[in-house]
Amino acid sequence: MKKTNPPLYNQTYVNTGVGPMVIFLHGLFGNFGLWKKTVDALKDKYRVIVPRFPIFDLPIQNTNIKYLVKVLEEFIEWNQLTNVTLVGHAIGGQVALLYTYTHPTIVERLVLTGSAGLFENSNFDEVTPSEINDYGFIQEKVREAFYEPEVAPSHFVEEIYNTVQNIPMRLTIGSFIRSSKKNSVTYFLNKIDHPILLLWGLEDRITPPEVAMHFHDFLQNSEIKFIQRCGHVPMVENPEEFNKHLLNFLNPSVRSVYRPINIKYF
Repeated sequence: MKKTNPPLYNQTYVNTGVGPMVIFLHGLFGNFGLWKKTVDALKDKYRVIVPRFPIFDLPIQNTNIKYLVKVLEEFIEWNQLTNVTLVGHAIGGQVALLYTYTHPTIVERLVLTGSAGLFENSNFDEVTPSEINDYGFIQEKVREAFYEPEVAPSHFVEEIYNTVQNIPMRLTIGSFIRSSKKNSVTYFLNKIDHPILLLWGLEDRITPPEVAMHFHDFLQNSEIKFIQRCGHVPMVENPEEFNKHLLNFLNPSVRSVYRPINIKYF
């Protein structure tokens, strides 16, 4: 039954296509631009929704991961969505895992890419005021997310630089990073039995490949696909391979599950 009260937040970057439901969840600095080529690849066969998390629209007491899960919960309930596939990047992956744990019958399958929740080399909450004001420093931090630094879109660097110059936004970023680190997902991962694809950049320096392998150890029904010469945002650096693996996973009739028995960490 549809709720009579509006959800906490109901904005989307995109809602397109017809078919099985796929919802993309962005990270702390994410936006629709990161998913554009993937949305284009899916929209002919899937209904694709990219919600806009209200990262910078919340009072400081609500700038935490659990509140974003609540936002997603009300978004899905209000729009009467069922049998969804959640594709989560960075803290979007952490939100996807927490939502799946608490709403297992709504989610059909999961895709995690560079997901937070276990370990993340993110220290945007620890930079000094002089570093924040240094465009070169911010550019270097953003480029760390890419295997090929020059691939980092200049407008993306500009957006993040302008964001961190705003003191309330900077406080919000720090609050979310600390919340993400405090809300480890380890305790419930072995209780999730949904099909899960771990789609990871092999040269990810923010959530290294070891993180994907730890997720793989904990999750009952997961498979890993590493994308070579790719960092923390494979959907931008190598969208063709990213989309190929994603489409294969979404279509069980063509995908092959590979789950190694003995994993040696890098």
